[in-house]
Amino acid sequence: MSDEARLASTTANAILGIDTLWGGDVMSASGTGRYIADSWFSDEPLPPAYALPAAARLRAMGGVAAPAPDLAAIDAYLAAVDVPGAIDALAALGRGVGGIRGAYLAAQGESLRVMWALAEELLGRGPKVPYERCVVASTGRAPEPSRPEAKRERLAELLGVRAEAEPLLAAVDAWRGERLVPRKAIKLLADACIAQLDEGTRRHVVPHLPASLHGIPRANIEFLPIENAWFSGSMNYVGRARGPDGSPRYEATYEINAALQISVPEFLDLVAHEVVPGHVTNFALAQALHVQGRLGFEGTVLTMNTRGAALSEGLANNAMMMALGVTEVEQLPDPDLQIGKLLVLLQDDAKNQASWLTWAEGRPQDEVATALRREYLLSEERAAKISGAWARHPLNGRMYLPCYRAGTEKVAELLRRHAPEQVIPALYQVRGLVDVVTIDQVLEGVAAAGGAAGQAG
Repeated sequence: MSDEARLASTTANAILGIDTLWGGDVMSASGTGRYIADSWFSDEPLPPAYALPAAARLRAMGGVAAPAPDLAAIDAYLAAVDVPGAIDALAALGRGVGGIRGAYLAAQGESLRVMWALAEELLGRGPKVPYERCVVASTGRAPEPSRPEAKRERLAELLGVRAEAEPLLAAVDAWRGERLVPRKAIKLLADACIAQLDEGTRRHVVPHLPASLHGIPRANIEFLPIENAWFSGSMNYVGRARGPDGSPRYEATYEINAALQISVPEFLDLVAHEVVPGHVTNFALAQALHVQGRLGFEGTVLTMNTRGAALSEGLANNAMMMALGVTEVEQLPDPDLQIGKLLVLLQDDAKNQASWLTWAEGRPQDEVATALRREYLLSEERAAKISGAWARHPLNGRMYLPCYRAGTEKVAELLRRHAPEQVIPALYQVRGLVDVVTIDQVLEGVAAAGGAAGQAG
């Protein structure tokens, strides 16, 4: 077995092993079935960690996060698949590879190791995992509470009210209520948003990417409403359809919560986040880079709860700004867009704060929901779900919720500090697979080499 084949096999078993343990199914077409492993678009066969009968049984029972975990199914799976051994092997291979690629793999190994420790904790087979270890593993920085004051003050100015809790919340509710997306028109509105954003991406993003990526479909997506979801929406990148010549079709779906209370400006940002130039574009370009031989197998099995996910969320949360060619909220061309963007940024802050209040301070859900509503101006629907199903989940609450704010702030800072011809290729993995920490090393190398070296092709 070649070194690349060994690395691919180890990566697949480590990621799909921990994913299966938590009840995830990377081959599911729905976000309600996927979990840690967020894509499988290579033509490689699925590894034993996914394909064994014990894996199918464990997925069917919901894994360790099920309301009543099936211990027999868990133990049968762990007897067949050495999940911690695969994770340790991945981290060791990363250290052996060295460089940016090795640092990415080693950090991913640590994130997976924390997910294993959380599973052991949940089953009563291991100690409580420190909250700080969880957050550092997924974001590269220590946990901290959010600070919404500056965004609240700017919102108050735009809305013409005092920045106090009651008048500002009332003004936001009124503003949102006057601009709500009609549920029956979501697909029509989404198509219009995609057209606008794809044109902006063509103007402001694509020129900074290699010519070999210019023709890759950036928004081959179908919108699907979903009832009673705990998330606002789920982008499900599939990427397994092939054309007559065997080339990928770069297809995805987006399941949107049918109960979502969202304004049109916030919806535009959501479409940028999930579709173009956000997640769908990011996944499609990663698939194209793999097909072109420029990205290793690990770039085809993208994950949640990792530093790579933090960077991906950061790119997506800055996607509308990138498509419009701006780096500051104040540069957005319309006051409604500025208000919508500030509310989106406050939701990122709210996700981090929900994690902090729940796991660092031990606050009850009703108290967290009230704080998210009053201080971060979330709708009642969002405040309830983020404080509940999100924040109180033993894995998402400690590892994924902090990723949004950490990634958003990091990418915004990079976009301000670096020229687009330097930072945009790095964000879209043109210079190799990077995360929210290792991207700094890549950009330092680009600056030392004199700018846009390595972009052509």
